[in-house]
Amino acid sequence: MSILSFLVELTGATMLLLFAVRMVRTGIERTFGGSFRQYVTSVSNLPTAAATGLFMAVILQSSAAVALLAAGFAGSGALTFATGVPLILGADLGSALVIQVLSFDLEWLVPALLAGGGLIYTKSDRRKLRQFGRILLGIAFMLISLRFLRETMIPIRESGFLPAISAYLESDYLTAFTIGAFLTVFMHSSVATILMCVTIVSIDALAVGAAIAMVLGANLGSSVIPVWLGRGMNVQARRLPIASLIIRGTGALLTLLVIKWVGLPSWLFSMGNAQSLINVHILFNFLLLITLPLCRFLEKPMLLLLPDEKEVETFNPVLRPALDNNVLDQPHLAITCLQREVLRMAQIVEGMVSPVMELYHEFNLDRMKAIREQDQLVNKALDDIRRYVASIPGSLMTAEQAVKARELTEYAIAVESAGDIVCKQLLVLAQEKEEQGIRLSKDGGDELTKMHQQVLSNLSLAMNLLVSGDMEHARLMLEEKTELVRQERSSRKKHLKRLNNGSVVSFDSSNIHLETLRALNEFNGRITSLAYPILKRGGQLLETRLIENLTDGHSKP
Repeated sequence: MSILSFLVELTGATMLLLFAVRMVRTGIERTFGGSFRQYVTSVSNLPTAAATGLFMAVILQSSAAVALLAAGFAGSGALTFATGVPLILGADLGSALVIQVLSFDLEWLVPALLAGGGLIYTKSDRRKLRQFGRILLGIAFMLISLRFLRETMIPIRESGFLPAISAYLESDYLTAFTIGAFLTVFMHSSVATILMCVTIVSIDALAVGAAIAMVLGANLGSSVIPVWLGRGMNVQARRLPIASLIIRGTGALLTLLVIKWVGLPSWLFSMGNAQSLINVHILFNFLLLITLPLCRFLEKPMLLLLPDEKEVETFNPVLRPALDNNVLDQPHLAITCLQREVLRMAQIVEGMVSPVMELYHEFNLDRMKAIREQDQLVNKALDDIRRYVASIPGSLMTAEQAVKARELTEYAIAVESAGDIVCKQLLVLAQEKEEQGIRLSKDGGDELTKMHQQVLSNLSLAMNLLVSGDMEHARLMLEEKTELVRQERSSRKKHLKRLNNGSVVSFDSSNIHLETLRALNEFNGRITSLAYPILKRGGQLLETRLIENLTDGHSKP
């Protein structure tokens, strides 16, 4: 019974730790998500790339998350191989520094973090403040989970079971290395794995040599995670995590052999076993940065390993309609086809709106014409959806299926309207700006770019919601919509303030700036409309904002 109790408590502490790490990461991604692309893709040299990766890993508390971001940007052509690999290596060091901070005795902060984070999260109606509260709560939960982990391990430390395992792992570093890698891949977090090792070593429940081998294995496992999660990306994207796996995995195995045969310098252990574990982890990832000048030479071998796809073999599924007339007599399949077609429309619109800010900075007539040609695909898709829904026999559909078909049709209309906003407003404004030689102020341009990035992030969230229908994501989408409205209002106020201060550039670009703000907000309103029927079905949407009963003598009878 004691073994069962130990396993339940260990699992509970571990799950709380994983939940807390994810909670912090989610809060940060929702706060800064739209700015990550601009920040990551602006790097130009190796030291800057490594520093950028380090900073982002500290923020996201995950080197694997940074690696996946970098892979995604490389797949779209926004990040080169030569800067992408150093960025990931820098993220590995940043993740190690996070572990150092979290290993300090911060339990005295837990009550303040819980009180402050809970108060901000539950009482604030501002999205960024709520996410800040989420981050504080996540950090508090991480500290609590580590305390639970220590308390779980202390009783079993006195038994013969744990010392026997510890002795075996100390005699077989390769097994300890493999366990560390497996745990990291299983939990999808090297931070959680290494914090567990540090906690166990701090109470002398595991030999430090075996723990170091596990930490090196965790470094290997951390490099495997983005390779596995990015397996569906294109070859340009997959090269980065695979190159990182080669560098980090080779380094981890070589370091394991050196420790086994030569040992570690005594100064690493001068601050205690737990700190020595962190020292080895930080030192290992710091030494990997020595390979930065060699990263550019790794590109050719990776091209041989993963050659570019031939153009004749590429196929864009977005160009192929998803509606199948052969399943019209099977409403559940027909509605699935309908859902895929609406998703295809959203993907086309995403391709239309993505380059808008690039046209504002460097106008290209051919590119504008190409975007307008894509709008024809969206218009045709909407016409096909209307005919398709009308062709589904109403007698065969349940009431729920009829509602679903109507909601998808209404959202298709909203998506088509969003495409019209791109072509009839944003592209027209970009062309007007070019023809009249209008120049945006630096602050004004940055504000529009930030808002555009947030719109892209919301569109991605909308496409995920279209597939999942998840209530939590629907609530998040409306929070994001409210935040974008605030962002538009703030930018408008800042612009008017620049006008009052006599900025000539702001005066010349005033109409362009204000109209672009309005168009982006309208676009965002169309794509976020999907959340309303989902929340209404879940009983999480008010019918009206009007006060039902007034107290000034004009109350409702």
